[in-house]
Amino acid sequence: MATGVVVVAAVAVVTYVSIVGQSAADRTAASVASTSLPSSTDPMEKAVAAVGFHSTMAGAQVGIIENLPDASQLLPPSTSLLPVGASAPDFTLSTPTGQRVQLSSYRGKTVLLEFFATWCPHCQAEAQHLVRLQSRVDSAKVVFLAVNADSEDAASILAFDRYFGIPYPTALDQGDRPGSFTSAGGEGPVTQRYGIYYFPTFYIVNPAGTIAWRGDREQPDAVLLKELTDASRS
Repeated sequence: MATGVVVVAAVAVVTYVSIVGQSAADRTAASVASTSLPSSTDPMEKAVAAVGFHSTMAGAQVGIIENLPDASQLLPPSTSLLPVGASAPDFTLSTPTGQRVQLSSYRGKTVLLEFFATWCPHCQAEAQHLVRLQSRVDSAKVVFLAVNADSEDAASILAFDRYFGIPYPTALDQGDRPGSFTSAGGEGPVTQRYGIYYFPTFYIVNPAGTIAWRGDREQPDAVLLKELTDASRS
């Protein structure tokens, strides 16, 4: 069972040169934009501003794997993950704004399901790529859905969404040990059921609700795009 500290330490051993997707100026501007919210009496707006969200990618070995070709030899997925061919366990969770999302409601479409943590530099590196990748797929056939795998609060996740401009649903999966952007938490029930060990972890679920592919750690855009395309044809 992974903890936040173990996840970051384990992923950091991947010996790739660090290439961060945004410049320092871009990250600073985005951070200011995400935290300098208009004055509001809305408790959620105040909570998001109080998060103080910022990039944790500086100095981390992140951001190069996403640019590799689809034939790249990467580390195998963790043995704790559900197998290809298994039915994807259904779940219903809420987004930070209270929208309910149910995995089975996307039946008939291919789903890219990501498990992430807001403080994870590898997840932050992937976020920028996933936003661009979503714009390249056919939204009538493919949907993206992210689940916070560290029991983080709604304000931390909403601050993450705003910082990176996430256009797809991100859901809370809260367990017994609450987490936040500044404090690692524990696994929620959905995270446990999917066998998550590293952040980020990806599952691709085909239109019939079956797991077509899975992998953990950062992934090449080309691999995700290929697997999404193949699953959509199944």
